[in-house]
Amino acid sequence: MSEHPAPSRRTAHPEHTGHPQYPVLERHCDVAVIGGSAAGLAAALQLARQRRGVVVVDDGTPRNAPAAHMHGYLGHEGATPGELTGIGRAEVRAHGGEVLTGRVVGVHRRDDGRFRLDLTGGHTLVARRVLAATGLSDELPPIDGVAEQWGRGVVHCPFCHGFEVRDQRLVQIVTHPLGLHPTPLFRHLTDRLTVVLHDPTGLDDDAVEALAASGVPVERSEVVRVLTGPDGEVSGVELAGGRVLEADAVVVGPRFRARAEVLAGVGLAAAPHPTGAGDALTVDPRGETSVPGVYAAGNLTDPSAQVLPSAARGSQVGAMIAFDLAEEDLRAAARHSGEEADWDQRYGGPDRTWSGNPNGTLVREATELTPGRALDVGTGEGADALWLAEHGWKVTATDISGNALARVRTEAERRGLSVTLVRSDANDPAPFGTDTFDLVSLQYGSFKRTPDQRGLRSLLAAVAPGGTLLVVHHDLTPLHDPVDVAAQTRMYDPQAFVGLDEVAAALTADPDAWHVETHETRPRPAGAASPHHVSDVVLRATRRTL
Repeated sequence: MSEHPAPSRRTAHPEHTGHPQYPVLERHCDVAVIGGSAAGLAAALQLARQRRGVVVVDDGTPRNAPAAHMHGYLGHEGATPGELTGIGRAEVRAHGGEVLTGRVVGVHRRDDGRFRLDLTGGHTLVARRVLAATGLSDELPPIDGVAEQWGRGVVHCPFCHGFEVRDQRLVQIVTHPLGLHPTPLFRHLTDRLTVVLHDPTGLDDDAVEALAASGVPVERSEVVRVLTGPDGEVSGVELAGGRVLEADAVVVGPRFRARAEVLAGVGLAAAPHPTGAGDALTVDPRGETSVPGVYAAGNLTDPSAQVLPSAARGSQVGAMIAFDLAEEDLRAAARHSGEEADWDQRYGGPDRTWSGNPNGTLVREATELTPGRALDVGTGEGADALWLAEHGWKVTATDISGNALARVRTEAERRGLSVTLVRSDANDPAPFGTDTFDLVSLQYGSFKRTPDQRGLRSLLAAVAPGGTLLVVHHDLTPLHDPVDVAAQTRMYDPQAFVGLDEVAAALTADPDAWHVETHETRPRPAGAASPHHVSDVVLRATRRTL
């Protein structure tokens, strides 16, 4: 692949936040998932395991972010929300799904029936199906101290936090008709519960009387504030008139609003929830909305669902989307590849994507070698393959994109060069045939992860005894920089792809077969067309002869 001015499948470093020199990108996939918490990640895992191109866009604002721990999730009891999300992301990426840090700001149906997702930074994502897992927002009553203690000393769910406040002094503040719904559960968890009817409008008088008859003190008073002690923990509730009820924790039932605004462009909006406490997005039993091709799962559709049922529902809906896509492909007598479609569209325009120059590191390293058989993996528009052919190598060039290979073929014919072209992905069965090569070159190349490391094993197996493996990648250090999701979306997820360090680890784990000659970070050679990539990581190794 040539020195390049824009990110690609072979590029490990996309645009930085809001930087003017980084281009606006359009990517294509089978399924776009909006929201990367339990429901979204569970759906993405199902779909990635069905070999669908899945891209999750997550802005890092889950409903349970204020909570220190997560409860009631079998196998993950007491874990932090971030721990579960981290595990889920790793599992999705291990199967080739991508998780992008950013934000979707709108969804629209295109004339071809697919969906265009507008992302911050001006980027777009085009998908055959959309799954919304954006959750909901809790609307807290305007009582001083409630928001500050939300998810810690102020709780709402007896299943999420009830065991942790058992036998403590609890004050429940009732602010809407549904507020008394969890009260019997909290009464069972502690015999020191007091209920304050901050707003009794619409309450069932019989339910209130039953509480009082059971021994639960009921106060009819507005609440002024939630009080905290010197240690920052909840210490009580101040009522109108100044009286204070001592408390170790406070129960407040918020109203809720579905985060469905992003779907307005396809004509979807939340509907009032039967409880009267908020709204939710309506779906059918398969998780599909009234707009064909748009699905939803998690708290967006079921405000009462904890993390475990949200993940379960996401998994179910992901499976339904997989069925939907498979049936569509069956009718079309096609086996669609989202990864292939993504790269075909990038090479589908009239203009050259890259500079046309060979990569400087390849030129420097290959000049030292005796020409023989060469394999250029992820050749793109073929500048590296053509340079090798011009310098006496017998070259086989592979790429997942037929459009890219067509450009290589045209240029090779123009120059009178012979290059064998193979349309394949490293994760295909026998992607490089049965031959081995004196030089296997992967220049800024990327292929998706799989748990069995199929692509990596195929890459290494293609190197002949005594042959050279040359892998060059961009320095990924800048990807550790934070992203302001309100302004930018990072359009590439390097953790979904096999990285150079992973290749190096496989080589060093087998010292009898491989000799690593170089593994270092270098300044990029002069002449590169992409100024935002200033350093290369270079890995060169030889396969030992038997």
